[in-house]
Amino acid sequence: MTRALLGSTAGSHDVSRTGTATLRMSYLAHHDPLTHLPNRALLNERITQAITQARRNQEQLAVLYVDVDHFKRINESHGHPTGDNLLSSIGGRMVASLRTSDSVGRQGSDEFVVLLPNVARFEDAALAAQRILAFLRFPYRIGELDLRITASIGISLCPDDGADPEALIACAAAAASDAKQQGRNSHRFFRERLNERVLEHRSLESQFRRALEQNEFSLHYQPIVDLKNGTPVSAEALLRWRRADAPPALPPQFLAAAQKCGYIIPIGRWVLREACGQAQNWIEAGLPPVSVSVNVSPAELQSRGFALGVRDILLETGLNPRYLKLELTEAAYVDQCRSGAGVLHILRDLEVAIALDHVGTGCSCLAYLRRFPVDALKMDGSLVRGLCVDPGDTRIVDALIGIGRSFGLRIIAQDVENREHLLALQNRRCAEGQGYYFKEPAEPGEFAKLLELECADGVPA
Repeated sequence: MTRALLGSTAGSHDVSRTGTATLRMSYLAHHDPLTHLPNRALLNERITQAITQARRNQEQLAVLYVDVDHFKRINESHGHPTGDNLLSSIGGRMVASLRTSDSVGRQGSDEFVVLLPNVARFEDAALAAQRILAFLRFPYRIGELDLRITASIGISLCPDDGADPEALIACAAAAASDAKQQGRNSHRFFRERLNERVLEHRSLESQFRRALEQNEFSLHYQPIVDLKNGTPVSAEALLRWRRADAPPALPPQFLAAAQKCGYIIPIGRWVLREACGQAQNWIEAGLPPVSVSVNVSPAELQSRGFALGVRDILLETGLNPRYLKLELTEAAYVDQCRSGAGVLHILRDLEVAIALDHVGTGCSCLAYLRRFPVDALKMDGSLVRGLCVDPGDTRIVDALIGIGRSFGLRIIAQDVENREHLLALQNRRCAEGQGYYFKEPAEPGEFAKLLELECADGVPA
């Protein structure tokens, strides 16, 4: 009897623990871990439900996009922990300023979205925005600091401005941007002239979707060479867009737009799969193996399941992880380090190399080099161009090469354009270089010919 009772009790404890863990996972999947507000996915569900109810009852609802003014200055002046505490307090004040039937969620770093269901008059949405602004203006006591902030708020109405969460949020965000341009600390309704921005946004989405579906994207590869002998040691994958109805486009012309409309993640995944597949094809063709470098945007790095997606692509293409190198910007690397660098450690466990791109312009990453995974530093091209003419750039180059040597990191010089650059880098024992002096970006077939030659002539004379 006693054993049976004990067994029964232990079983109930196991069920209890399982149930608690399930609830915890469900909560984390639908809430922002910093502010504990609904995340983007949960808020979109609530907006969708509110739209259905508004249609049934022939009512209208409002969506507010709240963008904190000059939040970046607070992070830069007082540090990210202070900024995080401030964001948590802002979220609490916004909840306090609203009706119990309203919802507020965190949309981005310093951006929030508010759902106002059952709005009888558009003036009611304006009053809610004014109330939020009033609540946010009071000083915030964070540690020993008294901080003051303002915000810019955009308002969209359903059904006038949109009939789905994405359209309503996009319209409200455009109106918030207009509020910023008009002086900040204010609210603006979505206006017809701003609709052109939303239409442009949707047009870009359609173009990027078509480009992926119809194979309009392609990759060119630029060699990164050993500066001692000119042998290619890796290849950077560079994206090109050959549109059927327009001239070819280079990344600076379209990647910012892809980032803005959210298509940078599927495009980045396509690039990663294509580059890994091509590297494996070269190896299977018996060519000298080289690693392939792929640029990763901050949005990709922060997206859910990014590291596991990298693992899946490596398994799918059969590429050995040691032949893949991911290039991150300094800012993306520092953000990951401040948040615990979980993604970086997973990538390191996969044996994928990590390089920091355009190093030397901000140098904010240097404090993290000892503690978090990184394999190479790519020296910004502006420093290489100034190497022989600017004493300041020369000193920075010398310092970066010394740092690389101290930490056991490879230094890669970008934008090597002439022999003078090459000789200066060789004299400083810089390990690797990349630029038009060696080779411009080439299509896969042409790059394969370069591998076949195995740089028989060595470093260009």
